[in-house]
Amino acid sequence: MLPANYRIRHAQPSDYEQFIEIFKLVYPFDKPYTLEQLADHRRVFPQGQFVAADVESDAVAGVHFTLRLRMTDFHFDDPWDILTAGGSFLNHDPKGPTLYGADIMVHPAHQHHGIAHALTDRTRFLVQEERLWRMVGASRLPGYSKHCSNMKIDQYIESVLNEKLFDPALSVHLKDGWSAVRPIHGYLQHDEDSVGWAMVIQWINPDCPPPPEFDLSKLPTITPSTP
Repeated sequence: MLPANYRIRHAQPSDYEQFIEIFKLVYPFDKPYTLEQLADHRRVFPQGQFVAADVESDAVAGVHFTLRLRMTDFHFDDPWDILTAGGSFLNHDPKGPTLYGADIMVHPAHQHHGIAHALTDRTRFLVQEERLWRMVGASRLPGYSKHCSNMKIDQYIESVLNEKLFDPALSVHLKDGWSAVRPIHGYLQHDEDSVGWAMVIQWINPDCPPPPEFDLSKLPTITPSTP
């Protein structure tokens, strides 16, 4: 449950500078969103951009950015840049049956207060409100860099799923009700902690499950070109 000193609301232009600062703290290995990109998010899908804010100061404590997609338009292992049109969300499909969780960030000073969980719950409510089939995202695997020298990615993931190992991102997502689909490489190209790996995760709307042909694991992967 979200502590009483926080509230969930939609993003506003006055928040953008704070979003950028939080991004720099959470993803120091990557370039932050631009003001133009943040404005595009709100322009194409305002109801899908959520903020957890301090009740008294209205300072941003966390965010969850989403857009709607038709996943069959993509390859299973398409990177974040492709799925988000370079971070702009201009590929948002108003009729897309999947809510794509493009980003969830919590300011380090506000972590461990249930903010990420509350933001996820709010996006799941949006899935149900709009009668979508599911929400899809990708979890970083920041614990893998400590084990990559002696474990293949499949072994690492199996250990995390069986709770023999704790991954700072994937373990939390699994506890939060997400289900693991399969790993992909190159999702976030500069994520050294994850050695380039991520796990595709999804949450199925119990009131409106997708038909079998929308099974994520059946989407084609990118076939490398041969010289």
